[in-house]
Amino acid sequence: MSSRVVVTDTIFPNLVQEEFAATSAGAGFEGFQCKSADDVTAAVKDADVAVVQFAPFNAEAAMAVKPGATVIRYGVGYDNIDVAAARAAGLKVGYVPDYCTDEVADHTAALSLAALRKLPALNASVRAGEWAAVKHSKPLKPFGETVFGFFGIGQIGSAVLTRLKGFGFSFIAADPGITETDAQALGITLVDADTLLAEADIITCHAPATEGTIGFFNADAFSRMKETAFLINTARGQLINEPDLAQALQDGAIAGAGIDVFEREPLPETSPLRQAPNIILSPHAAWYSDAAIDRLQGLVAEDITLALKGEGPRKPVP
Repeated sequence: MSSRVVVTDTIFPNLVQEEFAATSAGAGFEGFQCKSADDVTAAVKDADVAVVQFAPFNAEAAMAVKPGATVIRYGVGYDNIDVAAARAAGLKVGYVPDYCTDEVADHTAALSLAALRKLPALNASVRAGEWAAVKHSKPLKPFGETVFGFFGIGQIGSAVLTRLKGFGFSFIAADPGITETDAQALGITLVDADTLLAEADIITCHAPATEGTIGFFNADAFSRMKETAFLINTARGQLINEPDLAQALQDGAIAGAGIDVFEREPLPETSPLRQAPNIILSPHAAWYSDAAIDRLQGLVAEDITLALKGEGPRKPVP
């Protein structure tokens, strides 16, 4: 029986690169638009390679593919894959953490600068017929007096840091995964999470969703931040308790936020974040550029080729 490559779901206009990788190796190729776990399980039956984007790949799907198959996630995160079940079934699991580092760093920097300079409030005031710069800007520190904080500073966080060094910020970071030597090399001060909350004028999130980070930014955390501080998240939506953030913004416990990732996506119409003041919302767009899509599909095509050779994946899920 020939090998079989399945793409369970995508938002891309075509799958030319993925199909070429499969057929060049003599494998069959099928693309689906699965919505549910049951759809995925049916689609991946007897597949040698299963590529998923947003659809859930659960324990049943892990048992449906061929023994020793490879599962590849289009993207940096892999929350929709039951990694434990896949490994228990003897599958290889890969992802693509390096396709959009620049794009996410650019988006994070843009959200941060817009928030710190109060651009949303200023824009809204002009559209409402006002001409009152100080009224809507105050309080506003110069960047040279601003403490910029990182909640995690891995590959993307480091790229954000590089982009912002010219603005005169002082930088602190809370990340148990780096050493004092690493921090010195980056030009930042390593602090604990409590100090980050207390001292940062703005915090950007670059941590994975783990037992220790899920829901970290909650009512208690917001109560320990400066009332003039901002929170930016382009990492994982699960890091933030969204009702608590909405309440903190309503109460003025913090000054504002810029959020690109959410606990549920698309963001529900009933989400309190939609009515919260002083927040910039973007629809999980930080990863996007025309080049990033091509890069992502090309890297997945490389993983398909490796898998069909019995190798890989290029970037195994840790």
